Amino acid sequence: MEEKVLTVNGKAFTVLRLLGKGKGGYSYLVSGGAGEAVVKQIHHEPCAYYQFGDKLQAELHDYRRLQAAGIPLPALLDADVCQERILKEYIAGDTVFDLICQNEMRPEYLEQVRAMCRLLYPVGLNIDYFPTNFVVREGKVYYIDFECNEYQEQWDFQHWGEKYWSRTPEFLDYLRQHGSSCQST
Repeated sequence: MEEKVLTVNGKAFTVLRLLGKGKGGYSYLVSGGAGEAVVKQIHHEPCAYYQFGDKLQAELHDYRRLQAAGIPLPALLDADVCQERILKEYIAGDTVFDLICQNEMRPEYLEQVRAMCRLLYPVGLNIDYFPTNFVVREGKVYYIDFECNEYQEQWDFQHWGEKYWSRTPEFLDYLRQHGSSCQST
């Protein structure tokens, strides 16, 4: 089997595995240089419920906004404008989604995302609160996506995101609709 390599501004990274696909791109765990990192390759596949402009510039802009707000994020290591790739720190750990599936959610994880809300709402921002966008490392919750949007109550944590942070009917419906399952269901 041939090794897949992605470059970011001329630096080669070996793809270890696909971490996930989102509205804006594919994220790969890679090795190279100083160890493991994530390369996000922007894609231009249509998304019925979301409108995009320049996805790469939006990610870079959103990263700066979230960093300024004090949200725990992976560090942005590099950006390759020509290839529409972002290199960011890899935050090893379980996603909140996986923790829900494993019945290992803790109240302090919910409190940490609520603390993020207390930083975001005063500056007029929402993030994508879906639990696959959060990783817990050594008890600390990180928002691993860089997407943020202008605050709208209907999309804040209390009115939308929290519905997916436990085994709620909405979470279970998501599993059914996407053909997913939790190993410990």
